[in-house]
Amino acid sequence: MKITFLGTGTSQGVPVIACECSTCKSIDFRDKRLRSSLLVETDGVTFIIDAGPDFRQQLLRADVTSLDAILLTHEHKDHIAGLDDVRAFNHKSRSAIDIYSEVRVQQAIHKEYSYVFAEVKYPGVPNMRLCTVSDDVFSVGGVEIQPVRVLHWHLPVYGFRVGDFAYITDANSIPGESMRRLAGVKYFVVNAVRKEKHVSHFCLSEAIGLISELSPEKAFITHISHEMGRHADVSRELPDGVCLAFDGLSVLIDK
Repeated sequence: MKITFLGTGTSQGVPVIACECSTCKSIDFRDKRLRSSLLVETDGVTFIIDAGPDFRQQLLRADVTSLDAILLTHEHKDHIAGLDDVRAFNHKSRSAIDIYSEVRVQQAIHKEYSYVFAEVKYPGVPNMRLCTVSDDVFSVGGVEIQPVRVLHWHLPVYGFRVGDFAYITDANSIPGESMRRLAGVKYFVVNAVRKEKHVSHFCLSEAIGLISELSPEKAFITHISHEMGRHADVSRELPDGVCLAFDGLSVLIDK
């Protein structure tokens, strides 16, 4: 299995518009962060977790030429704003793209993309097939995926586990049952927005504590804001086996 970080930034991305901080002014490519999204390629299946406003740019940059599905963690704009661009894959495959999410997120998609579901459709609109996710394991092209419920302040969102790999973004609390679902994970991605405590995201020390509890072989921090600091500086502070992800980073994972 190969994972590629298409984006590792928060809802504003890095650099932030009009910001003069040292992170936003950094010339290090690892400090240029589009909105968080992950590409997963395994067993001939390609899917993406979250499709934010940088979706088109991310797929062009990563040279993604086929796509079987999109998994959505939740309905916030930085995670669903790019769905209109599935049109390109519709045109190439002559079929709908499967969008996996829970019912609440589907309701938001219906509202945000009402023209997609209109009785009389404008020519060329995206073709999406909404597939309902619950707490149960589901399959994309034969690849089994375990949803993992987490909390983004008061909002329930989903992370996902595929074999020994798990991806959690936009969370600041993980219930006990979900921790049990993460047990034994070897490769773990988790959000940490900054070093200071945050109301709806893990801060860096909380993320490191969670990683320590799960004890994966390798862990990656994503959904990083400019307030975290520069990649090179923060990386020197991290424990062994933990690194800040950056846009374009690809990792091969043993299954």
